[in-house]
Amino acid sequence: MNRTRVLIAGAAGRDFHNFNLVYRGREEYEVVAFTATQIPNIDGRVYPPELAGELYPDGIPIEPEDELEALIERHQVDEVVFAYSDVTHEHVMHIGSRALAAGASYKLISPRETMLTSSKPAVAICAVRTGSGKSQTTRRVAALLREAGKKVAVLRHPMPYGDLTKQAVQRFERYEDLEAADATIEEREEYEPHLAEGNLVFAGIDYAAILDRAEQEADVILWDGGNNDTPFVKPNVHIVVVDPHRPGHELRYHPGETNLRMADVCVVNKVDSATQEGVDAVLDSIRAHNPGAKIVLAASPYLVEGDASQIAGRRVLAIEDGPTLTHGEMTYGAAVLAAKANGAADLIDPRSAAVGTIAQTFEAYPHVGALLPAMGYGREQMDDLKATIEGSGAELVLIGTPIDLRRLIDFDVPALRVTYRLEELGEPTLEDVLREHGLLDAKALV
Repeated sequence: MNRTRVLIAGAAGRDFHNFNLVYRGREEYEVVAFTATQIPNIDGRVYPPELAGELYPDGIPIEPEDELEALIERHQVDEVVFAYSDVTHEHVMHIGSRALAAGASYKLISPRETMLTSSKPAVAICAVRTGSGKSQTTRRVAALLREAGKKVAVLRHPMPYGDLTKQAVQRFERYEDLEAADATIEEREEYEPHLAEGNLVFAGIDYAAILDRAEQEADVILWDGGNNDTPFVKPNVHIVVVDPHRPGHELRYHPGETNLRMADVCVVNKVDSATQEGVDAVLDSIRAHNPGAKIVLAASPYLVEGDASQIAGRRVLAIEDGPTLTHGEMTYGAAVLAAKANGAADLIDPRSAAVGTIAQTFEAYPHVGALLPAMGYGREQMDDLKATIEGSGAELVLIGTPIDLRRLIDFDVPALRVTYRLEELGEPTLEDVLREHGLLDAKALV
C-alpha cells in the first residue's frame, strides 16, 4: 500500500486532536511529524506511542515550524494539514504557499470531521478572537445550567505542555488537582475560575476518552474553546463571542470566521467599553454573514477585589492575560482599565526590567506596551515573571488575569485583583437561548 505521507502543522492542541480523530489507526496514512509554533518549548518533543497507536511504535516527532520546507523534503511529505488557531487568513496561506512551493498539497480539515458526538446535551462556547470574553461567557452559561439543577462538565480546549502521556485524560475538581498536575499559569487561568464556581473540568489530549469520562459524571457537556478554535464536541447550541474592540477581526482570522458563520448565537461583548462604531460594525458582520444567528448584547464590567482607593496616586504595574496580549493582539485589559479609572499616577512600562523568557516575549510581540503579559508556560517562565515584577519599580500591582497570581508568586509589593463578569443587556439573554434549545428543561436532559 502506498501510504499518504502527512505533516500536521500545529501548536500542541488542535493538531493532536485532528490526528486522533482523522489519522490514528488508519494504514492509508503515515503522519511523519507535527510542527510546533505559538507556544514555547513544545517542539523537540515526541507525540508518544501510547497515544499515537500501534502504527507508530516510536511515536511521532514534533519539529519547529521554521523547518517546514526541510521536513517536507526529508520525509517526502505528500500533504501538509494546517491545525492551529487565532491567526490571520494571510498567515494560513503563507504556510500554504510554503507547503505548495516545497511540493506538498495543503489541507484544512472540516470541523464536521473533528467534532465528537456526545450522549449528553452539549453547549459550545467559542470566539472569533482570543480575548473576546469567552471565559466569562462560559462561566455565565455554566451558572445558568447549575441553577437549573444540572451537573456541568466543562471540557476545556487542550493545553498539553507537560508529559503528554500523563495528560491524555485530566480531571480537575479541586485546587489540589492543579498542584498535582503541575499546571501552568495559562492552564490555571482557564481551570481555576470554573473550580471556584463548582464546575468539574476535563482536559488533556485524547478527547474521545475525555468525553466518555465526562459523560459518566455530568448532565450537560460545556465545551470551553481555546483561542478562536472550532468545537471538538458537536453542540446542541453553538455560542460564539464577538469583540467590538476589534471590528473586522471576525472576518480576518482563522478559524474565527468559521465560528462566526457556524454560530447559533453570537454574543457581542464589551458594549460598555467599545465605541458605537465598533459595535455597529460587528453587528453588520453578523447580519451579513450569519443572518440566522441570535444576537445577545453584553457588557464586561470589571471589579476590583479589595480597596480600590489604594490605586490613586501610585505607580502601578498592570498584569494581563498573556495569550490575549500576545497572539490575541489586545493592548489592554481589566487591570489597565482599573488603573486609569481609579487615578493611578503612572502605568509602568516593564520592558526595561524584563528578563529571560519575558524579555523574549516582548521582543516577539512589540505591540505589547506599558503592561506585563502573564506568561507562565513552565516554572522557568514563572520565575522570569516574578523577577520582572520585582525589577519594575511598581508601588502596586493590579492582577487582571483570570487567576490570582498570588497563589503562585510571592509579590514584594501590594497587589489587587481585577476581574471581569458578563452582564447581558436587553433581550434575548443567554438564559432565553438555553431555554429555547431545551437545555434548561429537565425532560430534555433525561
